[in-house]
Amino acid sequence: MSEIKHILQQITALSDVPDPAVLKRLIDELRVSDKEPTLANQNIQELIDILRQHPEYADGLSSFVLKLIIEYRQIALYTDTGIMSDQGFFNSLRRLIGHRFLPLLPQEDSVVELVGYLFDKRSDERWLANIKKDKWDELVELLKVDEQHLNLVATAKNSILNAIIILSYRISGIGLHPDLMEFYPQMLNYSASFVAQNQEAVLYVNQYREAHELDTLTDITPEKAVDPAPLLVMIEQCEDIVATIRKRIYKTGISIRLTNMMLRLDQSLQRMRILTELVADNYDKRDQALIELIQALITTASRRYSIGYLIDNNTKLLSRKVTENASRVGEHYISTDKSGYQKMFKKASIGGFIIAFMATLKILAYNLALAPMGRAFVNSMIYGLGFVFIHIVHGTVATKQPAMTAAAIASTISDGSGKKSHQLNKLSELVVDILRTQFVAIMGNIMLAIPVALIISFAWLQYTGAPMINTDKAAHLLHDLDPFHSLALPHAAIAGVYLFLSGLIAGYYDNLAVYNQIGARIQRHKLLQYLLPKAWLQRLGGFIEANLGAIMGNFLFGVFLGSTATIGYLFGLPIDIRHIAFASANLAHGLFNISANQWDWQIVFISILGVALIGMVNLMVSFSLALFVALRSKEVKFMEWSRLTKQLFSHMLTHPSDFFWPRDKPMKYARIDSQGHMIFDDTSTHKGGETIPNNYVVRRLSDVKILPKSKQKSMQNEQAITDIDYDNNISNADTDAVLKSRETHSTTNHISTKKTIELDDGLIDEELNSVPYSSDIQYDKAHNAFTEGNEAIAHPESDNSNPENKAAGDAKTSLPKPKKPPNLPS
Repeated sequence: MSEIKHILQQITALSDVPDPAVLKRLIDELRVSDKEPTLANQNIQELIDILRQHPEYADGLSSFVLKLIIEYRQIALYTDTGIMSDQGFFNSLRRLIGHRFLPLLPQEDSVVELVGYLFDKRSDERWLANIKKDKWDELVELLKVDEQHLNLVATAKNSILNAIIILSYRISGIGLHPDLMEFYPQMLNYSASFVAQNQEAVLYVNQYREAHELDTLTDITPEKAVDPAPLLVMIEQCEDIVATIRKRIYKTGISIRLTNMMLRLDQSLQRMRILTELVADNYDKRDQALIELIQALITTASRRYSIGYLIDNNTKLLSRKVTENASRVGEHYISTDKSGYQKMFKKASIGGFIIAFMATLKILAYNLALAPMGRAFVNSMIYGLGFVFIHIVHGTVATKQPAMTAAAIASTISDGSGKKSHQLNKLSELVVDILRTQFVAIMGNIMLAIPVALIISFAWLQYTGAPMINTDKAAHLLHDLDPFHSLALPHAAIAGVYLFLSGLIAGYYDNLAVYNQIGARIQRHKLLQYLLPKAWLQRLGGFIEANLGAIMGNFLFGVFLGSTATIGYLFGLPIDIRHIAFASANLAHGLFNISANQWDWQIVFISILGVALIGMVNLMVSFSLALFVALRSKEVKFMEWSRLTKQLFSHMLTHPSDFFWPRDKPMKYARIDSQGHMIFDDTSTHKGGETIPNNYVVRRLSDVKILPKSKQKSMQNEQAITDIDYDNNISNADTDAVLKSRETHSTTNHISTKKTIELDDGLIDEELNSVPYSSDIQYDKAHNAFTEGNEAIAHPESDNSNPENKAAGDAKTSLPKPKKPPNLPS
């Protein structure tokens, strides 16, 4: 008899008194190394074969797990596990560092602690990821619960339904949060969606509880299944609104707090969808939802005390903030057709022309007798102000990777995890276009920088009669380009990091400008209003708001380049920078001024090779970091990275010219036009192609009766009006008539001549408050909109006189305490 079969026998025998240690033995027996995917699938297949041969083991295992889980708190499992916390980074970091010195007390009644005990190896997450999806589907399908244990299913379902209500209220709270309203005032037009999803959640939960008779701790199969479609539609509409907000971020900017809020809203909507599918009667979706929930639980349990996981989560949040706001007017580095390719070459030529003079100034500045910090300041100003001037005259610097590139890459990757692998083909084509655009930018820089630098050296010699630099300095310039006998390539990598950081800085200041409305605030500055005419002030505000990101990114990039060598000198570190555009200008100055006896073709070849390699390192480091940030913000996994790399190498072998020359037919990408500009939409489109209108109001989508039948009978032939005016063309006279009828209804006890649909779908406060509290969250349990047979609304007196209702407890009755879960072995 196999060990797995023996453990399953013990589990079946102990199903009434579950012991976590026995379940841990089964998991330990199934566990293999994360580097043995074949063996992992073989072990799961052995478990599946045993459960198929012995159905009693399947029932024993399922009831064992259900009874064990029910003894722990489950609500937090469904509502918090795997969802971003709103706690600050530094508070969380302080707590986890304190845990290293003085361990935190475990929450012994939490399911997360139970899972952390069962899956206690760091490699468990990767081990389970190696198991094929069809194996999971077979295993979940076999774990059916026998009818005699349906009370366990009912208890678990009650917790899931409670969690749906809690998530629904949280979604409403985030969607109607004042910070979000201030950040995006149009949210007021869409607020009805967040209210309506809560109504649908309440209706669905009550209908489901009543249809399945969960209050009696049974789980019958109703003749007609409760349809989750209205709730799922409302969740989808809320997701559409979130997508609409994201598309306006480039206009409004966003803060870290709001980024966290939007991410939690996304995750809560996704979790609510999973829980709804978990209790629905669609078995395929239910099984998939169960698998997703288990994976999220295991991941959270294994990383709950991990500082690395905390840092990982928050850097993903920063990555998302960077990629969700792009440079609107700054330099764009993606061209998809010949016109964009030519435009980039012209801009790079302008940059190369100016860089030749900047390199000359930097060389001449070495003749100044300056202290180290003074030299760093002068070099920083030469670089920084020069880069800003290049931007102002619409030039560009080769290999510069702005936040736009990261945002463009991120725009091709969907947030839906199941679709990411299918979008890597489109992403690989985008990367090819980015690399080709960078190639033409490099060519534009060096094809102007080299001849202009030669002309400057020649003109200096002719005008002064002496070379601009002596032979030793010229030899030193060429030595710095030698990739074999100097640190040129490591220094080029440092410059690549600065190129990447300058892109993040540009994105940060662009976001800062629009989020804080810098342009409008400049126009209201009293001193500037006194000094400048109104038209000039408006132009100044608009220019600064549109170009603040590019100006600060370029200037600080220059500061990084100019001060690195000085910092290395002060700390005794061999660090400096090498950038291809300046390296090409230095190449021209060095070759022109080198002595004749030092001149040979070997030096020329090695120097040219060094310039080419410096450019490659600049490009690969800066672009790789930008790509990493973009894909990290969309949670693309390492396996998908390797697939992307293979696709790029395959493209290089089959169509190498695409990396250097534009295609005959340009590629189309999500939200990127032929010039590399991002395309933003102010409205979200539905599947039917209709946009969300400005006065968007949500109608009820469920087929539940709005009012009890006893009230509906007296209103069958009467005209209906609503509190929410769906038709904006209602005249003022009609509006006054509606308001008058409502006042009449509120001052008399008679039924109004017009039916009113309230926001709470007919739920009356007196009836709602008369429902007693219980251990489950119950809303309008006595409302006969959910029952076809009842004709009258239940009264509080009849509820209190019924002993069964008293057992549920009233407002003064304390909630029943759950049983204490079994102690986990330490």
